[in-house]
Amino acid sequence: MAERDGWRCWVCDEPVDPDKSVNDPRGPSVDSRTADRKAKVAERLAHRDCNSRKGAVKVVIAWPDHLYVVEPAPLITVAGRLERKGGREIVGRCPTARDAHEAAEWLVDRFSRLVPGLPVTAGVEAGGGQFLVVLSTGRR
Repeated sequence: MAERDGWRCWVCDEPVDPDKSVNDPRGPSVDSRTADRKAKVAERLAHRDCNSRKGAVKVVIAWPDHLYVVEPAPLITVAGRLERKGGREIVGRCPTARDAHEAAEWLVDRFSRLVPGLPVTAGVEAGGGQFLVVLSTGRR
């Protein structure tokens, strides 16, 4: 599992040190990513503190500060829907094509670790003076 996840925490997307103690807050921990028993990947690697914290609060996958995205979608919710149903979802609006393409590139990279095995692509659609970032699985 840790090798599959590239020794990265699925919650914060930061590296997990395999040599740290499991009792260390930044040490490795096995986490159930979702309560949905139909999920393709039920167990994921997380930092101990990320795993513990998510038990008390709903997990939010943060969009990076360097991306300029208006009304960004909650990525855990999007991941769950795409994993269950496939299809496509608009996940945010950007003021420029460059911003939208940067967000699309980041999303494909992030989803490769968030939902391994789900073939996600991202596109940019212009309309109404803005640029929409769209995630797709290729299946409906």
